[in-house]
Amino acid sequence: MSKYSVSATGVTGADPQTIINLFSAGNARGYIYDVLIGSGVTPADQAANIDMVRTTAVGTEASGFTPTKQDPNSKASDCDAGIAPTGEPTETANSALLRFACNQRAGYRWVARPGSELIIPATANNGISLVRRVSTSDFGMDATILFFE
Repeated sequence: MSKYSVSATGVTGADPQTIINLFSAGNARGYIYDVLIGSGVTPADQAANIDMVRTTAVGTEASGFTPTKQDPNSKASDCDAGIAPTGEPTETANSALLRFACNQRAGYRWVARPGSELIIPATANNGISLVRRVSTSDFGMDATILFFE
C-alpha cells in the first residue's frame, strides 16, 4: 500500500467549481482517507457547501497534478488529478459520497474511519471530485486529499 496527496491552492470560480478531481489513470483503485479544506485569503464571514461526488469523465483540466508520494520510495501513483478544471468533470447522478459546509474563517477536516474510505473506481477516467457547490462569495479555497492505492 502506497500513500499519496493532491493539493490545490486559491481555487476560485463560479459555482459549481471543482477544486480537485482525483481519478484512475487506468485500472487503479484508490482509497481517499483524509480531506482538508480551508481558505488562505483575508478572513470574512463567507460560507460554502462542499460535495465529494463520483465522476465518469475528467473534464477540461486547468492544470494537471501528479499525486505526491508520501514515501519517496513508493512507486508513482496509478491515479491522476486535475485542479480547478475549466470544463467540469462529468458527475454521476445522485452520487454525493460526502457533503459538508465550511466557513472561510475556519478550516474543515474529514478523516475516514478505517474501512470507510471513499473508493475511486478501477476504471480509466472515473474518480471522485471535491466540488464547491454553493458559496456566499467567490473566495479562494485551498484543499488537500490524502489517499492510498
